[in-house]
Amino acid sequence: MPRVIHFEIVADNPERAMKFYKEVFGWEFNKWDGPQDYWLVKTGEDSQPGINGGLTPKTNQGSGNTGGRITNSIDVPSIDEFSNKISMEGGKVLSPKVPIPGVGYLAICEDTEGISFGIIQYDRNAK
Repeated sequence: MPRVIHFEIVADNPERAMKFYKEVFGWEFNKWDGPQDYWLVKTGEDSQPGINGGLTPKTNQGSGNTGGRITNSIDVPSIDEFSNKISMEGGKVLSPKVPIPGVGYLAICEDTEGISFGIIQYDRNAK
């Protein structure tokens, strides 16, 4: 069963957002070594329930940005298959599959209530 595995905070001011979450929750931020400004967010120890996420400047968002500030991403075995399922059930694919080098593929979608979410397919060979 596909599960939420990642969240992404879209920030107007990443430094200010990181300071806030560090001070309030003690979260850790580490710069991602990828083609855009992106920080990986560690929200706790692996032995605790919960998920980790990421933080990106608002300027990194493509046409799939619907104005939401947090996007949950769901692990799926096939972006193509789940994009079809989403469309068949009345949802929308806002931003089609794009590669995340060394991670996999991501698509941004919207449910029948207008709530956006990501679907991610892991593939370390993605370029």
